[in-house]
Amino acid sequence: MTSIAPPVITLESVSIGFDGVPLFDNLNLTVRRGRTTVIAGRSGSGKSVLLRLMIGLMRPDLGRVTLFGQETHALGELGLGRLRRRMGMVFQNYALLDSITVADNVGFWLRENTKISERKRNYRVAELLARFELDDAADKIPAELSGGMRKRVSLARALSSEPEVLLVDEPTTGLDPIMTERVTEMLLNVQRDFKTTLVVVSHDMLSATRLADELAVLADGGVVACGPPREVAENDHPVVRSFFDTPERREALRATEETSPEARDEPVVELSEVHRRFGSHEVLRGVNLKVFPKQITVIIGGSGSGKSVIVKHIVGLLKPDRGEIRLFGENIANMGERKLVPFRARIGMLFQSAALLDSLTVAENVAFPLVARMGLSPREATARVLDVLEKVRIPEIADRFPAEISNGERKRVGLARALVIEPEVIIYDEPTTGQDPVMTRMVDDMIVETNEVFDVTSIVISHDMPSAFRIGNEIAMLAEGRIIAHGPPEALAATSDERVREFIYAGKDSTRP
Repeated sequence: MTSIAPPVITLESVSIGFDGVPLFDNLNLTVRRGRTTVIAGRSGSGKSVLLRLMIGLMRPDLGRVTLFGQETHALGELGLGRLRRRMGMVFQNYALLDSITVADNVGFWLRENTKISERKRNYRVAELLARFELDDAADKIPAELSGGMRKRVSLARALSSEPEVLLVDEPTTGLDPIMTERVTEMLLNVQRDFKTTLVVVSHDMLSATRLADELAVLADGGVVACGPPREVAENDHPVVRSFFDTPERREALRATEETSPEARDEPVVELSEVHRRFGSHEVLRGVNLKVFPKQITVIIGGSGSGKSVIVKHIVGLLKPDRGEIRLFGENIANMGERKLVPFRARIGMLFQSAALLDSLTVAENVAFPLVARMGLSPREATARVLDVLEKVRIPEIADRFPAEISNGERKRVGLARALVIEPEVIIYDEPTTGQDPVMTRMVDDMIVETNEVFDVTSIVISHDMPSAFRIGNEIAMLAEGRIIAHGPPEALAATSDERVREFIYAGKDSTRP
């Protein structure tokens, strides 16, 4: 008979709320030693709050949190500090020190909290850099790294203390499929090699089901399902079902109608042999791309592949070293700022970080481009703002401030602000990054609906292959500074090019077609 591993963290009848609004009500969860517990939930369900409760950074209003057999409520900061030294934390936003090198970031905890010799510390750092394939980045600073590399630096730093428990907040957010697979594999190896207890917050069900010994799903103020992933997948709770919904069930949402040959004769955006170098690094190496009117074109590629650099060229923020960029039929490659203004006025942009103004309400944020760029009075902008908030399903938060809403809601506010100017072209920069599966599909649906209702051309920058296949009329795949594949999703899925197939099927256990 298999013995049950002892608990490391327990939450018993935990309740907590903010400003009179309950978040958890009688929540119960046990994290057992040497196992991996993955916590999933929709945006705003309290996943990050749960991590803070586990590590003692927050105390529950009611109930008990026990860490290593000690109740956190009864401990002072000194006692909690001792327990935290047995834990490591990988933050969603990396939390790296920008002014020091990668090697110094990884060795920071050892230098500040131990008395080991510099020689031993350097050996430990070198060992971790090698494990996470960061040897070549040791002397770089975080600003020089891609998102995937920063994620690995954060993971290496957290393991430098050899923690008994490692808390990981959204380890695959912002990563392309190949890097997601690599980080997932690294976490599996950490659990196996170090016998570390892992608690992972994730909305990526493919990664979660590979990692989890126990999968806990948050909804309705508590844990609505908990157990091995196969068992949880059979749960009938609507939130649980939504997490295990497959892309194929949503395939009908993708626009399938072909534009006419006449429409395809005149692309809205066209890049011809575009080259761009930053110092000695050539990011774009002869990019050729056509974006056709009234379609959704998804530009997809790995972290650091140059997707955002392409967008900055399209809106004229960067100039190519050579090549042409045609926007609405005009070559803007060498156009001055004044001449670019009317072109940019025809483009809406949804930024990856939402880029909201914290001092303005949601409604005022959405109205900002109407008031600041188009000269409308706040009163004149109100009707359009309320209409777009209704369409993106967030009218109830119109009077709240950005700090009072969830990350998923912030994303939708950014989308509303981009839509309110009624652009001819809308550019989405990683619109599904940081979203749970339900919110990802809602954003996908919104992009498709926007294209149809507002009759716009959409350019979506993404690393999310399932999302790209759901929404894209055309997918352009970027690798090594070039577009290596461009066409309808069906054409990319049927390709024999191994570079394309590796990206499409990274992390899938099923046999490739």
